[in-house]
Amino acid sequence: MTQSIIINGKEHAIDVDGNMPLLWFLRDHLEFTGTKFGCGSGLCGACTVHVNGQAIRSCITPVSTLVDKKITTIEGLSENGDHPLQKAWLNNNVPQCGYCQAGQIMNAASLLAVNAAPSSEEIDTAMQGNICRCGTYQRIKKAIVEAADTLSKEV
Repeated sequence: MTQSIIINGKEHAIDVDGNMPLLWFLRDHLEFTGTKFGCGSGLCGACTVHVNGQAIRSCITPVSTLVDKKITTIEGLSENGDHPLQKAWLNNNVPQCGYCQAGQIMNAASLLAVNAAPSSEEIDTAMQGNICRCGTYQRIKKAIVEAADTLSKEV
């Protein structure tokens, strides 16, 4: 019996070695290239995706541990790239090289899903594990605050 996982609302058979990290299943088998490889050790956050709404590092998560779970990648965050975080990222000129940005956005989305109005300290704590080599941390924080404000007005 073939096992499957749900990625961005669609079921996908796990037709690879169960020890394969989710990152490589996404990128090499499904061609979802928005999720990036950074360190390969779960330390930088570039590979962050959601599993059942929780931010995880896909580079260290075997696909076999995800059977019947719902995975959301940056491609699945919004169909048209118009999630309030994605809009705030552009409004605040967050991306520089852009490499870490999908992971940053996914981590921020997980934060805002459980804390609609995070304090400055809560944002710092939640985003602590996501590294930006270009140092755009202040713009990232400003974008998260803007997105939280936008999301609060939508309710």
